Order: sequence, then structure tokens, then C-alpha cells
Amino acid sequence: MADEQGAALGEPPPLACGLKGLCPRCGAPTLFASWIRYAERCSACGLDFSSFNVGDGPAAFLTLILGTIIVIGAIALELTLSPPLWLHMLIWTPVSFVGVVASLRIAKGWLLALEYRNQAEEGRPRQ
Repeated sequence: MADEQGAALGEPPPLACGLKGLCPRCGAPTLFASWIRYAERCSACGLDFSSFNVGDGPAAFLTLILGTIIVIGAIALELTLSPPLWLHMLIWTPVSFVGVVASLRIAKGWLLALEYRNQAEEGRPRQ
């Protein structure tokens, strides 16, 4: 239902915000000021990106997801070819670095768009 409402309002889907760096409100490509740093606000519609707090969510997701994939790859390589330790380090260190850097921007944009779409706010106890 939220996707239907978002489509009706002209809002891009959350994954597109991450992939293309789109503003979750107007769809302009203004979400990032640099590779992984958010812009202060959207220059097209004025949405304040600094009011959103995705925290360590993107890094935590990437650590779990990419870490699992890399460990499975390292174990599979070890069991099939049994290369020396230095070769594992030569292979998996750059793969880890490139995987995290390449996907961090996508994860940050996606989670910010989800926070916007779901109107997420900081949890506060009821009084």
C-alpha cells in the first residue's frame, strides 16, 4: 500500500534512491554530496536529509551479508584448492573492501528512503 501511495505522489521506490542517489520525496538525484556522504538537503524540493538518522544500520547489514558471502567463498576455496594463507589474504581483503565501499552508498540511500517512506522517528517512551 505504501508503494501505491508513493507511486501516486511521484516518490521513487526506496531501492532506486539507493542505486541512483535520488531524493526520496521528489526523485531528483541530490541525495549524496560525495560517494557516501549525504547532502545537507535536497536542492530541488528542500527536504532536510540531516534530520534522518540511519546510524550504523547500513554498515551492520553489510558486515553480516558480505561477511557471510566472503566466508562461504573462502571456505569453498580452501576446501577445493587449499591455497596458502597469503593467497587468501591477497584475494579476500580487496574483495571485502570493494564489496563494502561499492554497496555502502546503496545501503545508505535505501535505508534513508525507507525511513522517509515509513515516517520513522526516534523511539520515545509514552508518557
